[in-house]
Amino acid sequence: MGAMNDDLTAPGATAAPTGRVPAPDRPHGAGAPLPGAAADARGTVGGTPPGEEADAVRGFWRRLGLPGLVDVHTHFMPERVLRKVWGYFDALGPLTGGLNWPITYRTEEAERTALLRAFGVRAFTAMLYPHKPGMARWLNGWAADFARRTPDCLHTATLYPEPGVEAYVRRAVEEGARVFKAHVQVGAYDPADELLDPVWGLLAEAGTPVVVHCGSGPAPGRHTGPGPIARVLARHPRLRLVVAHLGMPEYEQFLGLAERYEEVRLDTTMVFTDFTEELMPFPRRSLPRLADLGDRVLLGSDFPNIPYPYLHQLHALERLDLGGDWLRSVCHDNAAELFGL
Repeated sequence: MGAMNDDLTAPGATAAPTGRVPAPDRPHGAGAPLPGAAADARGTVGGTPPGEEADAVRGFWRRLGLPGLVDVHTHFMPERVLRKVWGYFDALGPLTGGLNWPITYRTEEAERTALLRAFGVRAFTAMLYPHKPGMARWLNGWAADFARRTPDCLHTATLYPEPGVEAYVRRAVEEGARVFKAHVQVGAYDPADELLDPVWGLLAEAGTPVVVHCGSGPAPGRHTGPGPIARVLARHPRLRLVVAHLGMPEYEQFLGLAERYEEVRLDTTMVFTDFTEELMPFPRRSLPRLADLGDRVLLGSDFPNIPYPYLHQLHALERLDLGGDWLRSVCHDNAAELFGL
């Protein structure tokens, strides 16, 4: 999930009065526990030696007959920016919903990339995002360099509604960016801002996916929720939008967007884990809809900024009992097809 990446204030963000996002309404069993949701995380934060966890992760995808994992939602960014993100989580900043959020993989960059490789993650991303004008261009420069020295990272870029955004997004695409990240919550901007309209058109025409944090979890912002991004899709129905965190907590509305627009996808980042089920449970009644969208759900983790072991995200997906074919598609095949791996 997102946090500020420079000064530790969030323009336009409003936390729920309790410091938490209200859970979705739960009529007709909507909030009933997911299969196996009472199980523990199968590991404690910092309690599993990296080698043992890596063996367990590799065992997971080998049992599925996969060549590895593809994780479309991992965070790499300039070290000083990442340290401020971690500091924001440590300080329980407003956009965390006031939740205790220990960073499981608080290590140096080289250790983090090595661990993903030890897990057998064939490809991952460098999700980075600005919260004010003037940041996106230099973040894109850093990300391009990171992709050059990290060949298993999909070249990632970002954007912000500001003068010149179309030019630097076009340049990033021309330089080989394979995925973009937009963070409506942290950036506190309307994705339907007229400055972004030509950018969405450019990305739709290029067929370049964009991962957008547009749901209202863990704390709502001025422009979060399905409405603003739905206005973008109405104008650009071929945009390859990947809804981060399955749109939590507005899961069902974002499932509806995926059902309406064939290029809309959803990533699993933090969803179905014990941590998230306690706060923003996925409605059990919508599991059949999730199963039907199995060709458009992508594995995401939020590594390294997660308060539990990486393995727990995989177990959380497995315990949904949606079948091996669904797991294979989500954990590898869908993203491999999307990115031509």
